[in-house]
Amino acid sequence: MRILSWNIENGGADRFEAQLEVLRATVPDVVVLQECLGWDDGHRLASVAAALDIPPSAPHTFLAVANARGSGRRFHVGLVSRTGLHQRVTHTDGVAHVVAEAVVDLGTAPLALFGVHLVWSDEDARMLEVERLMSWAEPVGLALLAGDLNALTRADPYPSDVDERLRRAGIDKYGHPPRFDVTDRLRDAGWIDALQPAAEARSQDPNAWVTARRKRGEEGAVVDARSDYVLVSPALWPRVARAAVLDVGSASDHQAIIVDIV
Repeated sequence: MRILSWNIENGGADRFEAQLEVLRATVPDVVVLQECLGWDDGHRLASVAAALDIPPSAPHTFLAVANARGSGRRFHVGLVSRTGLHQRVTHTDGVAHVVAEAVVDLGTAPLALFGVHLVWSDEDARMLEVERLMSWAEPVGLALLAGDLNALTRADPYPSDVDERLRRAGIDKYGHPPRFDVTDRLRDAGWIDALQPAAEARSQDPNAWVTARRKRGEEGAVVDARSDYVLVSPALWPRVARAAVLDVGSASDHQAIIVDIV
């Protein structure tokens, strides 16, 4: 089973057809999409399913409707599964956006699936969300948590001057110096980062870990970061055959992550 997690950036907008092409080329069995802005009528989520030859309706599609932000916009999380989505729950209490929960049939056993999009603002706000998240999502049995955590992990090879780069780029959401509280907390709870290439591969191949490359600020500072994750439970970890960052070109400002489960 191939699982793809992807922040599609503000609902996809005029990039939606390019996003469908990425999905058709990758052929995932389960899709976890963040920032499904404007997808309330279900048409775009159904189009994602149809592009993958998956029935474009329940129980194969699930749009978890998010809380409205101050602007009124709702950044929904969308799930699509070839084998169907069961025990579907939308969690909005204590989180800025939404957490989508469902059960997917792996064939031999059920998989608890959580689609997540943590708040952009700062690490303290995300830590409050993580504590709420862990009341729903525990790394027990076969479980997978996927989405945009808006957080850094100390396992990635950030350069010694990363704080300076973030300051020059005007990126403050990780803190100064950058904090790793969110991913540390999830790791300590038992979740395992599926994207764990060897340290040598991480240093030599940017595509091994970077999902959010940003060029901002007056000096055009470039910052390579990972905002996106697929985390698995200890019981599921031996079944992870492959995990990789998928280059989506200009289809989004986030790269996707694919994980193959056997």
